[in-house]
This record gives sequence, structure tokens and C-alpha cells, in this order.
Amino acid sequence: MCRSIKTLYNFEPPATEQEIRAAALQFVRKLSGFSVPSRANEQAFERAVDEVAATATRLIDSLVTTAEPRDRAIEAERAKARSALRFGAPASTSDA
Repeated sequence: MCRSIKTLYNFEPPATEQEIRAAALQFVRKLSGFSVPSRANEQAFERAVDEVAATATRLIDSLVTTAEPRDRAIEAERAKARSALRFGAPASTSDA
């Protein structure tokens, strides 16, 4: 799957319509193999993005959990830490 598609369920604040649409766009791009569709495929591509976004919204809205919502800021820090471990710390940009 696309690494850029993030988990959108059970966050505080909840996922926005834009976040859901961005995930749908990435999913359709992956399935189709197109970053940008040709003019001939543009309508089908956009329709697919709309349908995937609508389905994702219904899914997210219908899921239930007893777990506490995750905090976006904390999850972002954890992702940064995992990235630093995986790829190394960013290079220093001091003017020494």
C-alpha cells in the first residue's frame, strides 16, 4: 500500500474531509498507476476519487471503539522518532 496514506480513524480532532480526499486520491493513484490521468481518463479518475472518499467517510463514521482517541501531535512526534531511527537524524545546518 501507499506509505503516504495515513490512518484517519480515532484521532482527536477527527479526520477532515480534505484528509480523507487526499487518502482517496493516493489510493486511486496507486490502483491506476497514474499520478495525473490523461484527459481521456480524467472523468473516470475523479469519479473514482469521489467514490473512494465517500466510502472512506462512511467507513470512518460507522466504526466503533472503546479506545481513547489518539492525539495528532503525539502521533506526529512518534512518527518523527521512527523516521530518525530508520533514516538517521537530519544533518545539522549550523553556520559554524
